[in-house]
Amino acid sequence: MKLQDKVALITGAGSGLGRESAQLFAAEGAKVAIVDIDPERAEGTLALVKEQGGEAIAVVADVADRAAITSAVDQTVETFGKLDIAWANAGVVSRGGVPTVAGGEQVNFEDLTVDDWHDVLGVNLSGVVYTAQAATPALKANGGGTILATSSAASMAAYHDIAFYSATKAGVNGLVRGLAVDLGLYGIRVNAIAPTHGMSPNFLMPAGSPVVGQSYEEVAGPWDQWVSPIPLKLGRPPRLADHAKIALFLVSDDAEYINGAVISSGDGGTLSRVAMWFPEDLDQKDPNAAQ
Repeated sequence: MKLQDKVALITGAGSGLGRESAQLFAAEGAKVAIVDIDPERAEGTLALVKEQGGEAIAVVADVADRAAITSAVDQTVETFGKLDIAWANAGVVSRGGVPTVAGGEQVNFEDLTVDDWHDVLGVNLSGVVYTAQAATPALKANGGGTILATSSAASMAAYHDIAFYSATKAGVNGLVRGLAVDLGLYGIRVNAIAPTHGMSPNFLMPAGSPVVGQSYEEVAGPWDQWVSPIPLKLGRPPRLADHAKIALFLVSDDAEYINGAVISSGDGGTLSRVAMWFPEDLDQKDPNAAQ
């Protein structure tokens, strides 16, 4: 098992990618601290991990509160004796973000408030800073370890109505590169994944919504790769597990010499495209279909 005898803390582990990864990490031998701001979601993930025979604890904490995430790290170390992996995964989207997907109301950029900015900044960037700061002493005491952050494709390409979100995720990328230099001296690796497709609809749903447990593409209905804009044509939709497996690799000893990297996960070649559309892009056909 890739994480045998490791202790991992995952923020935002009550739903979506965090829940999927908590189960995967536990299956790979890790003891997992499931951190989430929603106690019911944290307990829900804990139950799933225990059902599969894993060892975990549920911790309620707001990552935008430095004292709260520091307490979560302390509780993890007190329970399991050490910390090997800290994954700053929790994130929120800007108010009014991606309204056509979420069914919400569009909010003009100039109408977003100072509170709107600080809400996104607090979780998406400050939360990563605070998680890394809280974890570093424990990782140093452990003789090294791994910090992972969840960035986004929005840190590399523009999406409608989420400029605040994009700015914070771009900040995560810079933070990861800087910390890789600063903490490498102590044997601490710092990397990020930048998910594109295959993420959870819960991200755009109101707080307290039922946990979906599937990706946008899975819940959208029957999958047709020839309708999908993803350049890579596979016979199944992208899934949360596609990101979780990349995260598993990055926090495992298989990635022992990877440091300061931001890896696009679930991308399928999307970010490799130029903005201009060419005729072949607009007329993609199954090469195996009868002509």
